[in-house]
Amino acid sequence: MAMFCLWDMRTVLRLGAPSTVTLGMYFLAIETSCDETAAAVFTEERAILSNVVASQTDLHARFGGVVPEVAARAHLQRLLPVIDEALKRAGIRLDQVGCIAVHNKPGLVGALLVGVSAAKMLSLGLDVPLIAVNHIASHIYACRLAAEKDIFPCIGLVISGGHTALFHCRGALDFELIGATLDDAAGEAFDKVAALLGLGFPGGPAVEKEAASGDPRAFAFPRSFIHEDRLDFSFSGLKTAVRYALGGPNAAHPAPPGPGKLRSDLAGSFQQAVIDVLVGKSRQALEQTGLGRLAVGGGVAANRTLRSAFEKMVQEVQAELFIPPMALCTDNAAMAALAVEKWAAGEFAAMDVDAVASLT
Repeated sequence: MAMFCLWDMRTVLRLGAPSTVTLGMYFLAIETSCDETAAAVFTEERAILSNVVASQTDLHARFGGVVPEVAARAHLQRLLPVIDEALKRAGIRLDQVGCIAVHNKPGLVGALLVGVSAAKMLSLGLDVPLIAVNHIASHIYACRLAAEKDIFPCIGLVISGGHTALFHCRGALDFELIGATLDDAAGEAFDKVAALLGLGFPGGPAVEKEAASGDPRAFAFPRSFIHEDRLDFSFSGLKTAVRYALGGPNAAHPAPPGPGKLRSDLAGSFQQAVIDVLVGKSRQALEQTGLGRLAVGGGVAANRTLRSAFEKMVQEVQAELFIPPMALCTDNAAMAALAVEKWAAGEFAAMDVDAVASLT
């Protein structure tokens, strides 16, 4: 389904013949791991020349969440125009690209296959190397891009719609998973609670906006593992607690509350519970490893209340905090500049590289 015809690529992207390809060190990166179709151009000095993202939010809003088949079909329709736009904004021709990078894991397999297949065809057609990049590692590397300096070693926290995970990052290419969610990711919990409260999709921004006028201590929601040494997360019980607070333990499908104090307090208390757990476990990871740097990436990191809580915590423990700007928190292709590190290490992908759903 996701395979592209090389002739179609040359037509849409106005390629020259393969013999015109040069090896100037421009990287073209592709991102299709979930519901954002993205492409970026950057240099071996990590200068981001373009970063184009085509959002699918409107397509999935009526379903209250991302539908994998809808996402994959949208990637098929949008990827080539997005790549073309990224090249235009960067001011280069495709035959000047010296390397193709692509996020090949983790994510929705059907969505990933679109990007991986396109990247393979471009690599073959241009006769340039292919680099496969871990999408989650890229979220942490976005902190390196924003800081414009080395941030490793550090604790890396990725908080997104599909993942909530802590890493001991010894280097840009040396990540050890030290904690992860046992059920819902933080972003997924935001989406589900937003649906319960009738706030729409995507849930993160909607809950944050509603929580701004709510009391974060109005409801005593659970904070899983907060007093345990383990660095894992769990948000399923928190989501259920919101449901019970809204409709009682016997309400399978409680009606969403209307605008007012109840809805704002539920949103505020839920958001605070998530923040307390994310910040608390990050603090534990810093203390357990003795590291003095925390890098936070992923779409949930765009939450301003959460960012403020991280800033307060690192001041207390005298650590450095690295969080990228909003545009680099949500899914994008510029963060695949991690490929520059893999290029330097000679870590190139073979043509049989595949799309992989899981984190590890």
